[in-house]
Amino acid sequence: MELSERVALVTGGGTGIGKAVARAMAEEGARVVIAARDGARLEAVAEELRTEGHSVLPAAVDVTDKAGIRDCVNRVRERWGRVHILVNNAGASGMTPMDDADDGLWHAIVDTNLTGVYLLTKEVLGIMSDDGDGRIINMSSVLGKFGVPGYAAYCASKHGLIGFTRALALELASRGITVNALCPGWVDTEMSRDGIEQIAERLGTDPESFKQQALAAVPIRRFLDPEEIARFAVYLASDKASGITGQALNICGGQTMV
Repeated sequence: MELSERVALVTGGGTGIGKAVARAMAEEGARVVIAARDGARLEAVAEELRTEGHSVLPAAVDVTDKAGIRDCVNRVRERWGRVHILVNNAGASGMTPMDDADDGLWHAIVDTNLTGVYLLTKEVLGIMSDDGDGRIINMSSVLGKFGVPGYAAYCASKHGLIGFTRALALELASRGITVNALCPGWVDTEMSRDGIEQIAERLGTDPESFKQQALAAVPIRRFLDPEEIARFAVYLASDKASGITGQALNICGGQTMV
């Protein structure tokens, strides 16, 4: 049990990669806090994990809400005392082309993907372990390594998250806390399927045709499973990865090698 008795807080834990990470860490013995905005979905996921014998605390929170974050962290403190592992996975996406007159989506994406990570991390650090087992894992993207037209907000936020990771790794090294970013490529999730539909519509093609174009840019010719990202996250959270910090690690089927 790689994470026995440790407390892991996973944002965006109700769906996709976040749900897979929460389950994988629970299976390795962690007590897991799953956090997201959709309380009903969180309760359903928490019940799934409880029936499998895992210790779970669902926490409905919006990572852009500072007061809500404080309440969430206080609940964790009252329940388990401290956090050993923070997985900043909650994210927002969408197209923000420069010919769009509405700036709302830009702010929503940057506030969630970057500012929200800052706010939650800052609060969690107040109860994070200093015993050499503190881990922060930020979910960036291959779009944190290169650009995609029409996705300026998403790319900017994911590039920014890598910079945040590197700076924070140096700031927290003296506390024995490692900070790393994971950079997934195409993963078979609801967010990816929504993205495929949006891009296909803008290009005037059908989703399946665009999906095939996307696959052609991935050397292994398939989308990743959320569980593959989850197992990598478990490794980074374990003692085996105590010497890894400040890194932005690709898991993308060869889509980028930068």
